[in-house]
Amino acid sequence: MTERLRVMVVEDEPPARDYLVELLEDSKLAEVVGAVGSLAEAWQALKPGSELQVDAVFVDVRLAGSGDTSGLAVVRNLAGKPDAPMFVLATAFQEHAVEAFSLDVVDYLLKPFTEERVQQCLLRLLGRRPSRAEAGYRKRIVARRGKTLVFLEPSEVWAFEARERLTSVHTLHGVFDVDLSLSVIEVSLGRSMMRVHRNWLVNTSFIKELEREGRETRIFVGERMGSEQRGVRVPVGRDRTQAVRDMLLGGATGTRRGS
Repeated sequence: MTERLRVMVVEDEPPARDYLVELLEDSKLAEVVGAVGSLAEAWQALKPGSELQVDAVFVDVRLAGSGDTSGLAVVRNLAGKPDAPMFVLATAFQEHAVEAFSLDVVDYLLKPFTEERVQQCLLRLLGRRPSRAEAGYRKRIVARRGKTLVFLEPSEVWAFEARERLTSVHTLHGVFDVDLSLSVIEVSLGRSMMRVHRNWLVNTSFIKELEREGRETRIFVGERMGSEQRGVRVPVGRDRTQAVRDMLLGGATGTRRGS
């Protein structure tokens, strides 16, 4: 049985804080070890040498009386330090997503929170946690083509697709079957994969194009070989479109943010 994440919530609005705590506890994937409403309380709980052991912190971007981006200040000061927890920004504001991901924030939860979205976030956090302890451990993906087992490196994978009761893995070498659900794969491979649609999990390093047509958004995932491309076009869920755009444009130059 997976050990539950020890999480802390930093949120100045009591109703939002209580609701997020409830969703986290009800998930059975997390244990809330602290819930505070101010920046001062957060610093006190998370300062170096604190006895509070925390795997992840859910923090609002804007905390009353502490400036417009006080939640980001917590992340800026602690992220990347030895023994620092993982961070999730839980907020009503979309405009800080680019900076959040540049700070290696694991996820960006927009209010109003939902049970499904919090569950997805916790699975992503669980995927990151073992990767720290198992640094250097090489994971391979076991796939099938007919009666043949095929061993794939995660770096070879373009995308995973859920179809009815099957999961397929798309690679340069072809399409294979995998006996795992997308949720299990997401936990296992962690941040290298991004859930862009309920039926698709993609390797972000292979995203080559972002295409919009009306209200629909698609990405091309694959490889360029000279003037040719090989890959697959993947739909992006409407509830995930903004996060995908922000992730792709965050470190890019040459286009306007609104384009």
